[in-house]
Amino acid sequence: MDKLQILGGTPLVGKVKIGGAKNAALPLMAASLLTDSALTLHNVPQVSDILSMKKLLTELGVEVGMDIPGALLSLSAKNIVNKTAPYDLVRKMRASILVLGPILARTGQGCVSMPGGCSIGPRPVDFHLAGFREMGAKISLHQGYIEAIAPSGLKGAEIQLPIVSVGATENLMMAACLAKGTTIISNAACEPEVMDLAQCLIKMGAEIEGIGTGTLKIAGVTSLKGTEHTVLPDRIESGTYAIAAAITHGCVELLGTRIHLFSGLASKLASAGVLMSAGENGVRVEVPRGIKRPLAVDFETGPYPGFPTDMQAQMMALLTVSDGVSRITENIFENRFMHVTELGRMGADISVKGNTAVVRGVGRLRGAPVMATDLRASVSLLLAGLVADGETTIHRVYHLDRGYERIEEKLRNCGAKIERLRQ
Repeated sequence: MDKLQILGGTPLVGKVKIGGAKNAALPLMAASLLTDSALTLHNVPQVSDILSMKKLLTELGVEVGMDIPGALLSLSAKNIVNKTAPYDLVRKMRASILVLGPILARTGQGCVSMPGGCSIGPRPVDFHLAGFREMGAKISLHQGYIEAIAPSGLKGAEIQLPIVSVGATENLMMAACLAKGTTIISNAACEPEVMDLAQCLIKMGAEIEGIGTGTLKIAGVTSLKGTEHTVLPDRIESGTYAIAAAITHGCVELLGTRIHLFSGLASKLASAGVLMSAGENGVRVEVPRGIKRPLAVDFETGPYPGFPTDMQAQMMALLTVSDGVSRITENIFENRFMHVTELGRMGADISVKGNTAVVRGVGRLRGAPVMATDLRASVSLLLAGLVADGETTIHRVYHLDRGYERIEEKLRNCGAKIERLRQ
C-alpha cells in the first residue's frame, strides 16, 4: 500500500494546472446511459474514481474510450447489455448510485448495489429512491441491492427534497429528462457541478429550467442525443492548492480555474489574510510578507454558495497554525472530523464537541507518521506535512488518489519535498 513522505518547511512557488472536477465528471459519465449516441467529455481528471466509474459503465455495456493526454473520454451506450451495477464495483464509491436514474429512465428497470465510499457518515440514498417512487417506479431492497422497475416508463412529478442533496438532485434530474410529462424538483442543489450537468443535458436535447436556483423544472422528452462537453474546473482541487500556498507562505498561480467557483472558501481565506487575485489565466494566491501566521477565522459548512464540506479538513489544517482561536461547525456529514486525531499527532490543538471543532492555533507543527481516513482528510494531513518541522509519512493514500491527479508531481513542481513510496 503506497504512502507519502513529506519534508516540511518549504514555501511553494510556481504554477499548478487545475484539472476537471471529479464531482462533475462522474454524473456526466452516468448521463451517457440516457442516449444511444456518443457523449464526448473533455477535461476529465485522471483519478481513481473516474476509473471506477469507467469500469462500472463498461459492465453495463457502455463502450468507453479514454485519451489520457487530452483528458478526453468518449462514451457510447448504444447497447445496454446489463442493468445491474454489482457490489464489487459500486462499493468503491458512492457516486455509483447515479447510474440508477439514467438506466431506469431509459430501459424501465435498474438494479444497483448499495453504494460505498469514504467513511464520513451516512449519505443515505433515501431521497433518490423517494423521488423515483414519486415518478412511478417500484423500489425494493433485496440482499443489499436496490431494485427499481417502471415498465411503463417514468412520469413527471413534483418532488420536494427534505434537505439539499447534490446526488439526489443530479439523479432525479437525469431521470426526469426521459420521463413522461413535467417534473419539478424543489429544494434542489445549486452547486456548480449540478449546473454543469444540467448544461450538458440541455446540449443533449433536455428541456430544463431554473438552473442555478433551488427549483428545477424538467419537461420530459422522448429521447436524447449525443454531444461534446467540457468538464468545469475542480473547485475543490483549486481550494486545496490555494491552501497549500497559504499554509507554506508561498505564491502559487492556479491555472485554468475561476475564483467564483470557490467564492465561499475565498472569502474565508481573505479573512485569514491570504491574498487572491483573479487573472486571465487563473487565480494567484499568496500571503503578504507582513503576516507571520494566518489569522483565525470561524466558519460553518453548508450547501453552495456556502463553505463546502469538501474543504473543511483543508481549511482546518491551515487554522492549526493560525494566530488565534477558530471555530468550525460541520453541518453536512457527522463523521467528518476524523482527521482531528491525526492532526493532533502533529501537534495541533483541536477539541471537538458535537459538530463543532475549536482550533487553537500553534506556532508550529511537527512531522509524524499519520493515517488517512478519507479523501479530504488525507489531503489535510498532506497540507499539514508541508508546513510541519521534520518528516511526515502519510499511510493509506489510496484515499487521496480518488480525487487528486498527480498531486505529488504538482507540488514538487512548486518546490515541495514530497515522495511516494510504493510497497
